[in-house]
Amino acid sequence: MDIKKDILWRVYLSFICIVVLSLVVMGRVFYIQRVEGPHWRALSDSLHQKYVELDAERGTIYSEDGQMLSTSIPYFDVYIDFGAEGLRDKNGKRFKENLDSFAFAMSTYFGARDSSGKEKSAVEYKKELRRAYNQGNRYYALRKNLSFEEYKAFRSFPLVRLGRNKSGVIVETNTRRLNPFGLLARRTIGLARENAQNVGLERTYDSLLRGSTGKRLVRFISHGAYVPVEGYEIDPENGKDIITTLDVNIQDVAENALMKMLTESGAQHGTCIVMETKTGKVKAIANLGRRPDPARAGFRYDEDLNYALHTTEPGSTVKLATLLAVLDAGAVSVNDHVEVGTAGSQYVAVRNINDAERSPKPVLTVREAFAHSSNVGMAKLALKAFGEDPDKFKGYLHRYRLDRPAGVGLVGEEKPMIPKWKRNKEGLHAMLTMSFGYAIEVSPLQTLMLYNAVANGGKMMKPYLVSAIRANGSTVRTFEPKVLDEQICKPEVVKAARSCMEAVVTEGTAKEVFKDFPFTVAGKTGTAHVAGGNIRYSDGVYQASFVGYFPADAPEYSCIVVVKTQPHAAKHFGGQLAAPVFKEVAAKLFAMNVQQKRNGVMPLPADSARYLYAGYAPGIKDIFSSFGFRVRDSAKVDDWGRFDASFNGAIAKPVSVPKKSIPDVRHMTLRDALYVLENLNVKVVAKGRGKVLMQDLAPGTPITKNVTINLLLN
Repeated sequence: MDIKKDILWRVYLSFICIVVLSLVVMGRVFYIQRVEGPHWRALSDSLHQKYVELDAERGTIYSEDGQMLSTSIPYFDVYIDFGAEGLRDKNGKRFKENLDSFAFAMSTYFGARDSSGKEKSAVEYKKELRRAYNQGNRYYALRKNLSFEEYKAFRSFPLVRLGRNKSGVIVETNTRRLNPFGLLARRTIGLARENAQNVGLERTYDSLLRGSTGKRLVRFISHGAYVPVEGYEIDPENGKDIITTLDVNIQDVAENALMKMLTESGAQHGTCIVMETKTGKVKAIANLGRRPDPARAGFRYDEDLNYALHTTEPGSTVKLATLLAVLDAGAVSVNDHVEVGTAGSQYVAVRNINDAERSPKPVLTVREAFAHSSNVGMAKLALKAFGEDPDKFKGYLHRYRLDRPAGVGLVGEEKPMIPKWKRNKEGLHAMLTMSFGYAIEVSPLQTLMLYNAVANGGKMMKPYLVSAIRANGSTVRTFEPKVLDEQICKPEVVKAARSCMEAVVTEGTAKEVFKDFPFTVAGKTGTAHVAGGNIRYSDGVYQASFVGYFPADAPEYSCIVVVKTQPHAAKHFGGQLAAPVFKEVAAKLFAMNVQQKRNGVMPLPADSARYLYAGYAPGIKDIFSSFGFRVRDSAKVDDWGRFDASFNGAIAKPVSVPKKSIPDVRHMTLRDALYVLENLNVKVVAKGRGKVLMQDLAPGTPITKNVTINLLLN
């Protein structure tokens, strides 16, 4: 019995000891978690260090005149570490003293709305901040996506202005890519995307634009937040800037003209490229595709794909290559005759060939066959020159670089397609088909290269989009115009081809479009019946195009317009859809750039000591007199005048205001320009502020019903 009691006593004693020990352990655990927890967690976090990457600032893409086309803007995410010693010092006295004013500042400046757009008053801000403080939240999301201006104001708020250590404020800086001009050339400039592959110049020059990342040693606190460790940092190297050949004003003209035609016709998509003739610089490249717009229960046009680089059957615009080849081979001259008939179709050698429009007469000269875009005529010319050796025709296409990409410097440019054949009927059939624009696929840019070479006297220039690369304001590399071929064919052939292209506008398929045009242009219409993929010829889809250059006597720019229609569209010819876009682009660029060069009048810099004023002469004279300026007026101008002013005085010259044609309103104030133009029943659209710098309708242009003139003020 004594033994049993002795054993039980020992068991009870052991049990009591275990219970006491357990209570001590549990008490210690509770003390460590609740009392010493923040201290040990901070100590643990302080031992957790690693290097994190520092993103470099991505370079900016500029237009040739210095306008930002794509740039990175910073935005800021703000968090608060309520476990920071500065906020916990003296039982949170600093936090409590600043809480009311900080909550009031947040509610007042941010319009009583939080990051999600939910309304939040100062009382609600105060309540949430106090709750987060009591919970010891180490990474409380206060505000996200602040702009630089908002962040600058935020830094002056109560509590925040005490500094990071005392306020616990953590700021994360991010960047977002921005296209300041929105739609303009967006597909060519490109998109820099985090979750998808870049496109356009952003992709081609990504390695230069993104720079090189840096490194920083950081000490993590909680919830992924960290603080940098001083002295352990490698600065990132910012990306380089890309200077393009694009001109914002020319791009705007091309984009608007194309958009207007696509909207009117409801076409599927279109492209318009403008190139500087002598250099090959691409000054504008517009690509617009039709996309559903659920917001308006309809559709809209957007820069969705770079159609300028996509290869398709070009249609009649390739007839220039055929013309150059047969003339250079010596088979015919432009004044020779070719029988095309009047039935609209003929069997030529191995295949039947249709003409889209009936010929005006059964026998045409070579020039007339080209001007009226006769498929039969061009096929017969190709048969005469290359019927015995179709490979020779393919050799000319190689010489004109229609069998390889243009190499403009954009990823995604498609390779052209020229069929392979044997020396039999199949080869002859393919050669005849290619002669009028089918069985061959080229991009609009490649077509433009060939026409630009003719405009340039036979010298083929490589098209390019980037003129310079800069780093920290200094140019590190420049790109100069590159000649691909000094003379693609004999000079007399180029001269003859230019006369044929001018005939297209004066007597051929584009005659009605350019009737009464104030200056000469040269070009070629094209209409291709589209098939491929899910589209069949029976669907009635067409590709309308016009390509050429202006002014015809001394070309400054070459341009191509390509529009793909909806099925069975009422208008589908190149002269109906593409030529009017070309016409609008040519008219505006002539007024903006070419005319001023020819007249020797160029826009003066803002700090010039010589100024031009135009407007109501008596009013301008009164202004000059009030400032003590001497006005020399030998013509006794008493109505509308132009004043060439410098520090030596002003010279007055009369300005004529004809009743049936557009007057010259450059250098007038908007008020005077409106008075003159609206009295002539001309509608006015003005952009900018100041005096009239440019007008898109050249002086002397006949005034027609509902005519509209665009004025650029500066």
